[in-house]
Formats: sequence, C-alpha cells, structure tokens
Amino acid sequence: MNRTLFTLLVAASFIVLACNRADAPKVGDAAKSAATSATPTQPAPTNRIDIPAVVRQNLAITFAKVESRAVAETLRVPGQFELLPTARREYRAPLGGRVELRAAQYAMLSRGDVLYEIDSIEWRDLEERIASGEAKVASMGPIREAHRVHEASLTRKVELWKERLLQLDEIRNAGGGNATQTTDARATLVETEAELADVMEKDAALDAEQKLAESELRAARARRASVLRATGGEPNTDGMIVVRAADAGLVETIAVTNGGLVEAGAPVLVVLQPEKVRFRAHALQSDLGRLRDGLAARIVPPVGGTIALDDSMTGTLELAPAADADARTIGLLVTPASLARWARAGVAGYLELVLAGGREELAIPSSAVVRDGTVSVIFRRDPANADKVIRLEADLGVSDGRWVELRSGVKLGDEIVVGGNYQLMLASSGSAPKGGHFHSDGTFHEGED
Repeated sequence: MNRTLFTLLVAASFIVLACNRADAPKVGDAAKSAATSATPTQPAPTNRIDIPAVVRQNLAITFAKVESRAVAETLRVPGQFELLPTARREYRAPLGGRVELRAAQYAMLSRGDVLYEIDSIEWRDLEERIASGEAKVASMGPIREAHRVHEASLTRKVELWKERLLQLDEIRNAGGGNATQTTDARATLVETEAELADVMEKDAALDAEQKLAESELRAARARRASVLRATGGEPNTDGMIVVRAADAGLVETIAVTNGGLVEAGAPVLVVLQPEKVRFRAHALQSDLGRLRDGLAARIVPPVGGTIALDDSMTGTLELAPAADADARTIGLLVTPASLARWARAGVAGYLELVLAGGREELAIPSSAVVRDGTVSVIFRRDPANADKVIRLEADLGVSDGRWVELRSGVKLGDEIVVGGNYQLMLASSGSAPKGGHFHSDGTFHEGED
C-alpha cells in the first residue's frame, strides 16, 4: 500500500463524536463547563475508520460474521469430496451397429435428452421377425377356424354313416337287405373316420404351430422392449435406435468415435451427476473414543482461498466400516444436506466435528485478529454505518487455530474484517489518545474506569 492511501485512511478515520458520559454531575462541573464554553470545541476521539466502497475494493476488505461455536471441543480433520458410487451411469450399446453421437463431452443434459443413435442390422431383423410373427399369428385364426368347420362336418358325416349301418343291420336281421350295401357303408364309414382323424391331427399340428408362433412373437417383443428400456426411447423414422438420458447429468466420457461401429454391450459414454458427492476425511484411531455415528458435522473450505469461510455445509457423521491398520486412521464420511457452490469431487476442505460436552461461545476466524504491538486488535463493522469499521481490542478466549472465542465487544451476527485487516491496523496504529479508553460502540471515555 502507498503512503498516500495510508494518509487518507488515517485522516478519514477520526470523526467528531460527542462523549455522553452517564456519570452523575460532580462539584465543579459547572465551572469546567463554563471554561470549556469559552474555548473552541475540539473533535472527540474515535476509533472508527472510514471504509467507503473504493477503500474496501483497494484493500480487498472482506468480512466474516460472528458465529456461535464450541471452539474448545471441535475436532478438525482435512479431507476431500468424492463421488458417490451412484454418481456415474454407463450407457452401452444394446445392439451392435453404427453409432451417431448426439451429445458433446461435458454437455449438461436433462432427463430424456438424446445421447446417441444406433443403426443396427440386428434391430431391423428383430423388427422384421416381429412383423412376420404378428402376420403369422393373425393368419392362424382363419386357418384354425376352417379346420374346425371341416372337423365338425366330418364328425357329422361319421355319425350319419353309423346310423346308416344300424339301419342296414336291422333290415338284414329282418331277413332282407343287401350285403353289398352294408359292405360299402362300412367302408365309407372307415374312410370318413380316417379323414376325421387326419383333420384332427392337422388341427393339433396347427395348434402347436400357433403356440410356437405366439411364443416366438412374445420373445421378439420382449427383446424389443428390453432394448427400448435400455435406451429409454423409441426408434426414429429411419429405423435407428434412439438412446436417451435416464437422468439429468453431465457427459463425462465418450468411448466411441462418431460414426464408429460397436458390438452389442460395448460402452458408448458415461453420464455423471456431479452433485452426488460426499466428504471423506481421516481421523486418528486414538480419537475413536470421542467419535460416533450421528455426530453433527460441518464441512468448511480451506483457509487462504477465495471461498468465504462461512460458506460451509452441514451433515451427519458416518464412521467408515473398516479402518486403516497401517496408517492408524479411520475414515469419516459426511453427505452434505445441501451443497455449496464449491463442493465438487476432488476439492479439499476440512471436516469439523463438535464432540460431546462442547459449549458454544461467540467466535470469529483467527485470521480476523491482528497484533498491534502487544495488543490483539479486531475491526468490527459499524452496525449503524456499513462504510465504517470500529477498531477494538480483542478480548480473546480459547482458539483452535482456525476460530477463536471472543469474550466481549461483539454479538452474534456482527461482521468482522478478515481480509484487509492488517492494512487497517497499520493505518490506525498509534492513533488512540492517552488517558482514556474506547467502548465497543466506538465512543471514547477519559480515564481508566
């Protein structure tokens, strides 16, 4: 920072404020007041610093809110996000053929979007078998009906010839009749019964043929339905298989070239759902006595990056079923209830666990505290004016290296400077008057009480 900017900050930081002391009037106050009125009014000391938008931008000033945290009983371990086993969905060729890609790599897809099409000879053969099977089954009905009519006619003919034989037998028993007629009638009956047996046999063969045709048709239709379920779509007007996305996601990898030939079952592409992630960290096995399933967990970004420290996620702890005997660690798994923008597979962070017995206190990030000589200083944003901050001596408590307790001077939700606070300390260092003290609201009182 140049000298001109520091001068601007120092000159603009001290404004006129009246000191409204709440103590009762003392003897001689009137005389002091009269003497004061005879002299020019002096600006009251203040520990407020102007930080208009241009200053906040130039100094890269950022803020963090005062939170309620169990600093003393917080276990923090490093880890990273990883994809859930269900985050990837692989799409394979249901039938062999030529592939036409319809989705680009890393493209975001909605459910039902076209991924690729397959021009398959096997698919066309399947469609032909279905059409042929449907025609054959449809034609079996009239054929079977004709055979049933023929069978009924022959059955009636057999019955008539049996009646004729009975009549001839009665005539012969009565002493009349002709043996030749009886012989011819019996021969005709036998011939008719043989023809009826042939028709019945043919009908049984037709019945078996119909059942076989229906079975083959059902199998072909089932095969077609299986292919369509695997593709999530219907064939287009050109007879090509259209494969659609079963879920929304991102095209992660493409395993074939556009227009290439693939075999049935060959991988074509993989769709990834990047939001299906969990956080995995590793704790020492010596901490197992303090850990259990169901502990409240918080996932926080690493320090020093561009991600806000309060941009965290919450979840429930799940201990890994097996530990690492060589490293003497155990895995800690947390699936966030809702995802922050920075949560994605491979991104590192920290897992914070509040252990049993933790007592919550007001806390701020440790990076918000700077040293001015022997004094720890913080800068609280003025609740009455967002373009000002108030320099306060930090009344610190326990620290875990990332967060530190504040015993006084702030309340829940106050904004504290975490970025640019060192520059603010340099600009305000040595500006506090002697023989008095500042309150947390920025007012100055003379004396040490």
